[in-house]
Amino acid sequence: MKIAVLPGDGIGPEIVAQAVKVLNALDLDISMTEAPIGGAGYEAAGDPLPDATLKLAKEADAVLLGAVGDWKYDKLERHLRPERGLLRIRKELNLFANLRPALLYPELASASTLKPEVVSGLDIMIVRELTGDIYFGQPRGISKLENGEREGVNTMRYNESEIRRIGRVAFDIAMKRNKKVCSVDKANVLEATELWRQVMIELSVEYPEVELSHMYVDNAAMQLIRAPKQFDVMVTGNIFGDILSDEASMLTGSIGMLPSASLDENNKGMYEPSHGSAPDIAGKDIANPLATILSVAMMLRYTFNDEANAQRVENAVKKALAQGYRTADIWTEGSNKVGCNAMGDAVVAAL
Repeated sequence: MKIAVLPGDGIGPEIVAQAVKVLNALDLDISMTEAPIGGAGYEAAGDPLPDATLKLAKEADAVLLGAVGDWKYDKLERHLRPERGLLRIRKELNLFANLRPALLYPELASASTLKPEVVSGLDIMIVRELTGDIYFGQPRGISKLENGEREGVNTMRYNESEIRRIGRVAFDIAMKRNKKVCSVDKANVLEATELWRQVMIELSVEYPEVELSHMYVDNAAMQLIRAPKQFDVMVTGNIFGDILSDEASMLTGSIGMLPSASLDENNKGMYEPSHGSAPDIAGKDIANPLATILSVAMMLRYTFNDEANAQRVENAVKKALAQGYRTADIWTEGSNKVGCNAMGDAVVAAL
């Protein structure tokens, strides 16, 4: 199993180091090669996605990513900023399906800002289309109008095949869960998502066992807070999925707990925590590595089809939490506050 390890920026190297520690503890036949991306890529090669990094990622079976971004790069030209490297690698690898589970561990019910009875037992899978929509649509840019005013333009667009393939991912996942898909759109205002709804309805005929519902994105954002356990699988476009999955992450107590997988049509994937690079806490050994470690479990499950070891990793995380280990973001009175490195050690010990 060839894994490209891309630590990235900020807390990325710290959290990835803990995930690598867990992978090594599994004693599998794995080769891991590290390369820079994001700000680290710019520093190394003047490009947020250096050619050598992209080549490594394309040749690997899976990619383990930390996080990209740092405020010190905000003044660079747009194409040189760390985030452009992330968008490009998703596009280059055709990683169109982003899976973001929002799962609340019983030990962390008190860490959520919502009442325990609202979030207890939460288990949602958000399926986000990742290579289309307003993030990639053309035309785009900032131009000057005839009257001298500046105008920013972005284009939301989806074609039928893009919608159908992400819908199929959502329905297939639902078949292995509780057989419910909620498709999130803004079909009353946006034609691109009117087509989204039409295609989802057409696709649902192929999955008679799955109950399909529809929700406008503004209502979905409210319902995630009001009654999140009504959802099983949510499927939506790139920009709506970006926002809703971050909202869902806070139901679980901390975005530091949420892994993600971005898959192509053959289940080759890039695995990363849902959170960002948090440069303000980088190097302080206080970041939460659990989302990155849980991303390793998703890698084993989806790309390497190794359910047994995926569950071993997830159970080790549960055991470390049950033993009272907490990083600062999920710490509550009476638990054992530990740093990033110590939390990784606790998971390895639990393995």
